[in-house]
Amino acid sequence: LPVPMLIGAGLLLFPTATKNLRRMWAFPSVLLLIIVLLFSAHFFIQQLNNNSVYQYVWSWTINNDFSLEFGSLVDPLTSIMSILITSVGVIVLIYSDNYMSHDRGYVRFFAYMSFFNTSMLGLVTSSNLIQIYIFWELVGMCSYLLIGFWFTRPSAANACQKAFVTNR
Repeated sequence: LPVPMLIGAGLLLFPTATKNLRRMWAFPSVLLLIIVLLFSAHFFIQQLNNNSVYQYVWSWTINNDFSLEFGSLVDPLTSIMSILITSVGVIVLIYSDNYMSHDRGYVRFFAYMSFFNTSMLGLVTSSNLIQIYIFWELVGMCSYLLIGFWFTRPSAANACQKAFVTNR
């Protein structure tokens, strides 16, 4: 119990160390997105051989005639869009690391961006309309959070409300 309190006190007393620890949050975000980029490239190479990948994770059977399967579908368009989403995401995260380094909401920004990238990938790899709807709503929520990141500015607050209403 005293160790976490000492660590917390140390982080509050030494702002330079806190800044360096804060910036360490960017590394896992970028690294994980690069790994997903490599998987996306692997799926794209598989698509060149005309192999579609469909995997369901969970099946919900309503009755004997109808069941709903939640999972992922990777076809040629999905693999190209996954490469696009992850490569742009990696570039944005790398640029944002230095740009946002002095902002108080640094960790919050990287959490929003990671959630946005995950939601976009979920939207692209959805295998049915219910999943598409769920991930579309998550992308809309992440857009709202990212547009209104500096919510203390009236222009950002108004813009995120307009984006939220437009997405509805």
